[in-house]
Amino acid sequence: MNTNQASQDSEKIVTSEEAPSVMRRSRVHEGQSFPLGATWDGLGVNFALFSANATKVELCLFDESGEQELERVELPEYTDEVWHGYLPDARPGQLYGYRVHGPYAPEEGHRFNANKLLLDPYAKQIVGDLKWDEALFGYTIGHPDGDLSFDERDSAPFMPRCRVLDPAFTWGRSRGVQLPWDHTILYETHVRGYTMRHPAVPEALRGTFAGLMVNEVVDYIHSLGVSSVEFLPIHAFIDDQHLLEKGLRNYWGYNTLGFFAPHSRYLSGESIHEFKELVARYHAKGLEVILDVVYNHTAEGNELGPTLSLKGIDNAVYYRLMSDEPRYYIDDTGTGNTLNLSHPRVLQMVTDSLRYWATEMRVDGFRFDLATILGREHHGFDEGGGFLDSCRQDPILSQVKLIAEPWDCGPGGYQVGGFPPGWAEWNDRYRDTVRAFWRGDEGQLPELATRLMGSADFFDRRGRRPFASVNFVTAHDGYTLFDLVAYNEKHNEANGEDNMDGHDHNLSWNHGEEGPTDDPEIKELRLRQIRNFIATTLFSQGTPMLLAGDELLRTQQGNNNAYCQDNEISWLDWNFSGDAHEMIEYLRRVTALRLRYPILRRGRFLSGEYNEDMGLKEVTWLAPDGEEMDVERWEDSEARTLGLMLDGRAQPSGIRRAGADVTLLLIFNAHHDAVAFKLPDAPSGSGWLCRLDTSRTIEEEPFQHAFGDEHVMEGRSLALLELVQGKVSAFAT
Repeated sequence: MNTNQASQDSEKIVTSEEAPSVMRRSRVHEGQSFPLGATWDGLGVNFALFSANATKVELCLFDESGEQELERVELPEYTDEVWHGYLPDARPGQLYGYRVHGPYAPEEGHRFNANKLLLDPYAKQIVGDLKWDEALFGYTIGHPDGDLSFDERDSAPFMPRCRVLDPAFTWGRSRGVQLPWDHTILYETHVRGYTMRHPAVPEALRGTFAGLMVNEVVDYIHSLGVSSVEFLPIHAFIDDQHLLEKGLRNYWGYNTLGFFAPHSRYLSGESIHEFKELVARYHAKGLEVILDVVYNHTAEGNELGPTLSLKGIDNAVYYRLMSDEPRYYIDDTGTGNTLNLSHPRVLQMVTDSLRYWATEMRVDGFRFDLATILGREHHGFDEGGGFLDSCRQDPILSQVKLIAEPWDCGPGGYQVGGFPPGWAEWNDRYRDTVRAFWRGDEGQLPELATRLMGSADFFDRRGRRPFASVNFVTAHDGYTLFDLVAYNEKHNEANGEDNMDGHDHNLSWNHGEEGPTDDPEIKELRLRQIRNFIATTLFSQGTPMLLAGDELLRTQQGNNNAYCQDNEISWLDWNFSGDAHEMIEYLRRVTALRLRYPILRRGRFLSGEYNEDMGLKEVTWLAPDGEEMDVERWEDSEARTLGLMLDGRAQPSGIRRAGADVTLLLIFNAHHDAVAFKLPDAPSGSGWLCRLDTSRTIEEEPFQHAFGDEHVMEGRSLALLELVQGKVSAFAT
């Protein structure tokens, strides 16, 4: 079939005149072109859909079950490339979808096919599951012409439906937390995996927003001392066909189907108000809610992918296509397609989505997957690109937390430090340096020093602050903290890809035995290393991020790419051992120490240069003999022990005045053997009080050293000491 004939056929197949006789002509008014989506105004519903290249748009209305199509209504008006109409008889709860007419000309970038029921990009709720079938594809699978062929089958029986919502919700006294960055400790978790095995959560609520609201769950998260719960994607997404065929699912959720709708699997009932209740509940506990969002691509894949929404609404606008061959997609994401945020209407869709979640859902911030994509223009990444500029000037988005994953698969995609003011960024250089240091790799001290102090080499520009560096050692993508110290090699066999998936550059170390062990020395060393990683993350300048379950010593059995494991490999196990109980208490103590000492979370970059006006050095780097590090010591590749003294008198802000914080001494020893570290003198002090030593149990009382004493650092351990300015007092949180 040639494309011209296919285009003509697509115009014939789905018209209101030929609709089944059970359908009736609805009373339709002109409506408005704004806002986009389905909007209930108390009297009726306005429907508005952007498509620059369509020739006609039909609204399909379904019964309450979603199984029977009741009516097709042609949207009567076309204003500023928006098709719109108003139905005074429509009400909240109405299920609907669209059929969009236009040219089917893949070689020109157009893939309209009115046989395919399409989801509204602005749908606030998507109900029903996607059922994989060849009818979902705009072309005929197996046809000699491939995606140039035209498929006439109706996809409606296999598609979810959109639902009209009444947004009314009583928030009561609930308010956003508005937590400053210097008090922020991120806790990355998964809605489903966090509660699927939690004994206090009723089975019917496990894996849902409601499950996360159970008192025991909220109280536990709050007790850890973290401030902000960062959820992996909750936008509606689909399970890839190839995963379902292997008995797996898209667990992580990085395969978005709708940018405004919460994923139906995470609702315990029918109402999206469940998510609003979750936000209100967490805010009442002083916890922020951060969403991991995916605006770089959609679930429709490349030219061989299904036609579910944007591809059938206006493919040439919504996606970046090859300029010389628009039949094909630019794939800077590794998923088949890339959203075209250079187009104003696509940019509007993304920013409208963000504002919706920030205002209607009251979330406190966003972490952007493959965020370099969002800053890409046709010439490449641009920190002055349209999306980044729009966020910076927007009165709503500029006031929430914006966190970038600053890389993608395209040319020049690695952009750590390249985002504009107002953004924080995941810092993988921090992750790799800290892993390499505690593994005992050679020559890590200079790099470690830079990462501990907020990575000024990347972020100290344009008035950006240390909080711009999101410091982490583990995240959902990769090993858990336990697996980082228990496996040398990844073990992803359960993914069904012959262990070929996942990253090989893990900088992990099993400490002598691969996987679980009964060797008490190995077990103790692994636990100490976990304590080292936690303390390093929380005692570094910048914004710390922890992976939920690391404090429970959670294992994924060496799987470092558990994206498809919606099972006990990924779910948190709440039936944990005594070691996990101790690690939980240890984490609580370390978070309390970070909040206790403001010098650990300064809002300005601390310098190792001598400040003549203040008569001090904010930062002093020390060798084990208590002397200041010199060039020769920094260049010693065998050196694995480093001291860091943070002077509490350091200027806390841009105003030239001395601070009144406690002076701290941090000692890092990645050597395999004990090292005696001579404690330096410090102005206005009488000695050092050891508040934390990862080689000792947290039950031990703090102990004092005189200046010049040696603090014995056991092999692979970290210590934090406080300058004593008066009578020694016991630790109290």
